[in-house]
Amino acid sequence: MENLLSSSASHDMLPDSFVFPPDQRPPASTTAAVALPVIDLSLPRDEVRRAVLDAGKDLGFFQVVNHGVPEQAMRDMESSCSEFFRLPASDKSAFYTEDTDKPNRLFSSTVYGAGGERYWRDCLRLAVPFPLDPAARDAWPDKPAGLRPAVQAFVPAARALGMELLRLLCEGAGLRHDYFEGDLAGGDVVVNVNHYPPCPEPERTLGLPPHCDRNLITLLLPGSVPGLEVACRDGWIRVPHVPGAFVVNFGHQLEIATNGLLKSVEHRAAANAGVARTSVATFIMPTEDCLVAPAAELVGGEGGGNPARYRAVTFREFMRVYKTVGARREAVEKAFKI
Repeated sequence: MENLLSSSASHDMLPDSFVFPPDQRPPASTTAAVALPVIDLSLPRDEVRRAVLDAGKDLGFFQVVNHGVPEQAMRDMESSCSEFFRLPASDKSAFYTEDTDKPNRLFSSTVYGAGGERYWRDCLRLAVPFPLDPAARDAWPDKPAGLRPAVQAFVPAARALGMELLRLLCEGAGLRHDYFEGDLAGGDVVVNVNHYPPCPEPERTLGLPPHCDRNLITLLLPGSVPGLEVACRDGWIRVPHVPGAFVVNFGHQLEIATNGLLKSVEHRAAANAGVARTSVATFIMPTEDCLVAPAAELVGGEGGGNPARYRAVTFREFMRVYKTVGARREAVEKAFKI
């Protein structure tokens, strides 16, 4: 619990354990000429389908507006999660653990790579099964009072948005519309509430290191403070705040299932000196025993010109390897590419 960054009123200096090597620190290079597409989901379906598929092929990241998630649910989720990290340490201590097998837990930083650097983040991780049962709800923090109702209202709506985006991708890629129903999206929804306190030396550390997501699709409620950066053309795009938008990106399971048509792209979070930033990442996951493999419709073709690029793997095995090799794209590709 003493490692929790948000339990300190302020930080006067950056501990050595958070200092990254010079070549891994922000800002590195930036790709200012490139911006993430902002897709209006209220437009005609054919137009939206093309925009989602094109954005997925090109950058692997995009933002969506007019998405149907109630504005009140988004505001309540943001405010209750921010309030959680302002609670006294005594109110948060019951949820703090370094046991990574706990489905609901509060933790701070982690070891990054072989150098042992830590990153400037606290995280509240929650597991949300579908259908939701009372026992799962009772396992979430009971303070602040609005947190449980906010999660219960927000996560089903965010998941429904993710499933609609997957249906659009199926239509665009030539898969049956319900390809990602069932076990491929049937695991617990995992919610990471990431909290980045003001940092005394943000130029020497990172809130999160470059990584690719392990799941199927991610919907991020990024908050109003910029910090997310996306890898693009040997540089980094700083994602701007778009009111009411979700940032969407693809995980490794979607890349495997689409045989590389859609990419899981590296991203990172920068720290900042001025104000705290809190974001909410909603991860749609397969069941642990789900076998993930390239879709038959996207393999072969005339003359066999599009062979399977990834081996079939259960999500349980994928996670075991992912935890061993780390979250960098190159390492994960090496482990699962044919």
